[in-house]
Amino acid sequence: MKRFLTFPRLAMIFFALFGVAVAGVFAVQAYWVAPGERCEAAGKWYDMDNRICAQPISIAEITGRPNGVSRAQASDEKNRELIRIEDQLAAQDRARAAEITRQKAALAAARPAT
Repeated sequence: MKRFLTFPRLAMIFFALFGVAVAGVFAVQAYWVAPGERCEAAGKWYDMDNRICAQPISIAEITGRPNGVSRAQASDEKNRELIRIEDQLAAQDRARAAEITRQKAALAAARPAT
């Protein structure tokens, strides 16, 4: 009676599994770990799940406010800017209305009386 799992067969199975495991380690190193290390060496962020190398963005670039300025301070400054713009528009509207009134008066004075 001959056994299926003899020592030479077990040795071959072990070495085959070991070879597959070593190849798997090299594949993980080449396809997941090495790109992440290259990305981080370039000063970027690496997302291991999606394998994406992304450029970090400063919050100042997104919000438009400089570093060191709180949200409340930036909001107050924007509100002051909006008030200045509204005041300028109101002054323009008043000037336009005064000009319209002046032109109407000039036309009425130039019109002959009937």
